[in-house]
Amino acid sequence: MEIYVFDNSFEGFMTLIFDYYVRKPKAIKVYAERDFQPSMFEETHEVITDIEKAKRVHQSLKSKLYGTNYKALQAVFLCEEVDAYQQLFHYCCLILDNSADIQLNYGNEYVFYVMKMYRSVHREKHHYEAFIRFEQINKDLFFAKVEPKYNVLPIITNHFRKRYADQNWLIYDLIRKYGIIYDKKSGEIQEVQLNFTPKSSTIPSEYIDVNEQVYQELWKSYFKSSNIVARKNTRLHVQVLPKRFWKYLTEKQI
Repeated sequence: MEIYVFDNSFEGFMTLIFDYYVRKPKAIKVYAERDFQPSMFEETHEVITDIEKAKRVHQSLKSKLYGTNYKALQAVFLCEEVDAYQQLFHYCCLILDNSADIQLNYGNEYVFYVMKMYRSVHREKHHYEAFIRFEQINKDLFFAKVEPKYNVLPIITNHFRKRYADQNWLIYDLIRKYGIIYDKKSGEIQEVQLNFTPKSSTIPSEYIDVNEQVYQELWKSYFKSSNIVARKNTRLHVQVLPKRFWKYLTEKQI
């Protein structure tokens, strides 16, 4: 079995599929560079990302995939689980080699895996669209830290662009060490790399806008006053709002 290694990018993964059809090996094992451990006993093909090749494969897949299934393709790639790329590779080949209806065959192991993982990533996406809390820091910038299970920043961008179009904001992924920043003047979003390794879940007070602390206290007061102790249901509360989000929620820092 030949090992195919791509450069972690979606374009690299699409190029890998192109190379597979050109080279036509019997079977391959797919790895992203970040997960690959070289072995002297296995033949390795290092995929060189080619935008034109990637576009051809991407367009072929997009033309055959239904709306939800196309979103599933993107979402599963972002889950970054080691086995996901292998499963997604087989799924893409399945789509390319068969009629479009094959994507509705949930009895197929690759279709089932992709749609199951899509639901997990989509759930994480909705959690972060609902539970992200911004803090206003200097230079007219709203800042939020996140630690998502999956790499959801690329798919939550449009939500925050629409919701906070009149503000400059930055959402930073503490696990993957990158962020997305929005400029309200240009309306553009860019990916940024930062050397940001906070020791706690809060931003040091000297970096926070003076009014931000007032707003946070007001929000805490509102949350506390609107809480009805007699109707407390901790089990349901944790189901709706998992504890892993609590350390970044202002209302939980009471």
